[in-house]
Amino acid sequence: MPSKRSKGAVQPGVKWGPFTLRIPLIHLRFKLGDMLQGMAVAGATGLALVPYFMALLGLSFEEAVVMAMFHSTLISFSWIFFGDPYAPGWLTPAIPFVVAFITAPAYLGDHTSQFQAMTALSLNFAVILIFLGVTGLGAKLLQVVPNVLKGGIILGAAVAAFLRVTKDGDAANIFQSAPIAGTIGVLVCMMFAFSKPLLATAQRNPALAKVVGLGLLPGFIIAGVVGLFSGEFEYNIRWELLDVFGATVTLWEKASPFYIGWPSMSMFLSSFPLALITYILFFGDVITGNEMIEDAQKARSDEKLEINNSRAHMATGIRNILMGLTSPFFATQGVLWTGIQVILLKRWAEGRDKVDSLFDSIGSFYALGLPVLFILLPLVTLLEPLLPLALAVTLILTAFACATLALSLVDDATERGAMVITAMAFSVFDPWLGLLVGIIAIAVLCGPGVFKPTEKKEA
Repeated sequence: MPSKRSKGAVQPGVKWGPFTLRIPLIHLRFKLGDMLQGMAVAGATGLALVPYFMALLGLSFEEAVVMAMFHSTLISFSWIFFGDPYAPGWLTPAIPFVVAFITAPAYLGDHTSQFQAMTALSLNFAVILIFLGVTGLGAKLLQVVPNVLKGGIILGAAVAAFLRVTKDGDAANIFQSAPIAGTIGVLVCMMFAFSKPLLATAQRNPALAKVVGLGLLPGFIIAGVVGLFSGEFEYNIRWELLDVFGATVTLWEKASPFYIGWPSMSMFLSSFPLALITYILFFGDVITGNEMIEDAQKARSDEKLEINNSRAHMATGIRNILMGLTSPFFATQGVLWTGIQVILLKRWAEGRDKVDSLFDSIGSFYALGLPVLFILLPLVTLLEPLLPLALAVTLILTAFACATLALSLVDDATERGAMVITAMAFSVFDPWLGLLVGIIAIAVLCGPGVFKPTEKKEA
């Protein structure tokens, strides 16, 4: 039986240094609904980069799936070994920067150099995170950020996510290639996540409550069925298992620095600015995750969700090192999957009778750390047409959740205006320039006093 938690305490686990190990079925309970949802949503999203791996890096389909499996495994094991109360995911806004970086003339067409550049990026980013985590500077930096700047960063993420769905791109493709199934899938997912009338009805109807408890899964099932009958989705099922060993060996020979050689010093130097830019994105995700947790915590006094910003820095840094040494594709190891975090927190906030611990939901969603889905090619190929839908749904959920959270952080009209300017700057300019514009706008409109460090102490 899972360990019992006393009222108001942190979920039990095994402390090791600054981290907490939580063993599935010992320190958390299994939730079938969250696991089924995770296999569909996390599986489809995890596979969304497979076409990139094949087109940009010259990998075969099997090698690309194994690389996606390694990335998802590192994400899935994050909550087990490190203990952060976040649903981890990609640093999605950094992916376009990464693609531009490895398709520059210096690397284009040379897959070995591209993988070495990815390793350099990952190790640079890891050094930044671990240094700021060990010294505590990252946590101190978060303490001096005023709510108006937090709101601007979070709202900027909302605007950027919405633009990715509406403009040309992978997420927007679902509305072009499958407008009926894509629209229905997104609408159903949004209803199940945020619709007040539906959630109120579910409280009075036990059968509907069970369906709503499946989260995003019904939306994906409905979209898949509609897409099949409308002819928008074509399923080419492969009835076999993935040759994990063979694909791992060939992937290692193509990607790992232990086989192809280590990046040159010039690669480390040229990739360092992008690593710094990505830290701003990481910083924004930590702010968003913390605000989400603190907002949801008000509804649950029986479990304390322990926020430790230094731990989050170090845990994400370690994952980036492991990824960079085995299956380098930068930006796949971030601290937060915003769209899923809001879904899991929303259900957790309904009470202990629904979800005993947030880690029950996080652990089950990530299949208890074992992404077996990737080995089962019938499931992989079944989900293949839904990959753009998974991206669109998570981006729209992210946009809605971030917008509502950001708007709740400030009450003053001037601060709200400065927050909007900051958000637009983040969504239009590169991260560095967006941050600079936001800080200047806030300092001019709200006064430099808003940047005074808060008295709030980190857990």
